[in-house]
Amino acid sequence: MNLLLFEDQANEILLPTDDPRTIHVRKVLRRLPGDGFDVAVVNGPKGKATILDDGTAGLRLSFLWQESIVDDRNPIRLLVGLPRPQTARKILQQAASLGVEAMDFFGTDKGEPSYADSKLWSSGEWRRHLLRGVEQAFSSFLPIVNHNPNLEAALAELSGSCSRFALDVYEAASPLTFADSGLPRTPCRLAVGPERGWSEQERELLRESEFEFRHLGHRVLREETACVVALGILSSGCW
Repeated sequence: MNLLLFEDQANEILLPTDDPRTIHVRKVLRRLPGDGFDVAVVNGPKGKATILDDGTAGLRLSFLWQESIVDDRNPIRLLVGLPRPQTARKILQQAASLGVEAMDFFGTDKGEPSYADSKLWSSGEWRRHLLRGVEQAFSSFLPIVNHNPNLEAALAELSGSCSRFALDVYEAASPLTFADSGLPRTPCRLAVGPERGWSEQERELLRESEFEFRHLGHRVLREETACVVALGILSSGCW
């Protein structure tokens, strides 16, 4: 990770030996007492941590926080047909790293209903993948993550004027291009279907909600790959 995230803005803490961040500082960063490394508060300021002591109980750290707080998320909301858990983990981490503002996961007509019952969602594991993505991106702001029973419910949550695109390798007449990025920082909604594709009813719902169908070429991509490629294109307006 390029920085380590903390939940609270403390001045000094003892980070336990079994904390993954302690392990990372010791084994990956290889920092010693007196050394510093980059940190941030979740949805808050960045700063520097200094190791005061490294003992059997853990790392004793002091912090110096920046006064300014900059929300660097992109105004992109990603709607994702609920995938299998291992795919969802990749999407959570990569989309968070790319800086999306929000993610909406929803059940689909052709999807597997049991995916919603995965321990990824029930145990809170999903948030850990957001943290990893944001730490990799040297940021502190996590995307908002919502869950909806179906596409209709997810679309009902959308409001405001924005660009709206839905990926569909079968019916889209034109590709998603950098011209669709809406320079600069124009709000955007991107819908990515499940692994088995949209149903006809779902396509009609998207049309009624003014989504434009786009494709990413003639190759059929995995859901997580399609998300990364499309978000890269749409995020270019914020670079």
